Amino acid sequence: MKLVDLRKVAVRQQLRIRFQISNGLECVVDQHGVAHVPALRGIPDFNLERELESISQFVLEPAVADPKNPAPWRSLTRDQLAAMTDSSHVAAAADHEEE
Repeated sequence: MKLVDLRKVAVRQQLRIRFQISNGLECVVDQHGVAHVPALRGIPDFNLERELESISQFVLEPAVADPKNPAPWRSLTRDQLAAMTDSSHVAAAADHEEE
């Protein structure tokens, strides 16, 4: 699973995907497919693609939330999220074949 896979899932399903990187910071891939580390205050000394290789737990939350009825977030393992990325590849391929 690569960062581009997380970006595709986040955009297609309008999610924010969060995960902790090794230095204790949190990375967020938003509903626009942008990966950012909110607490980062300078040039990073790490590579997100490499950090992603060691991540085992992810938190998914809906990007569009109703303040009166907040949607629940869910925690997924690497395998569960990888299955989501695989199924989105299949769905994208099916959509492309129909065109």
